[in-house]
Amino acid sequence: MARTANVFARVEPDLKNQAEGILNELGIPMSNAVGMFLKQIVLHRGIPFEVKLPERKPLSYGALTKEQFDAEIAKGMSDIEEGRTISSADLRAEMERDFGI
Repeated sequence: MARTANVFARVEPDLKNQAEGILNELGIPMSNAVGMFLKQIVLHRGIPFEVKLPERKPLSYGALTKEQFDAEIAKGMSDIEEGRTISSADLRAEMERDFGI
């Protein structure tokens, strides 16, 4: 019988449940999936996928629900009331820097 070692990890319950549901559909036990991940780390000599922050993009009105739009307007109004504003020149420079526009 192969020798094994235990790995203990704390994860969010919802994340665990979602992953288990997908793994169950694939017929892969969670312990096998973790083992597969660890083997890929060894083979790749690092994390086997790119780890980076998602690209920041400006909000698109057409992509927002009414609730999301209302929340963004409320945030903007709060920023104005609290004095968290910048000049249009600074905004243009920030958008050019962050979004290339």
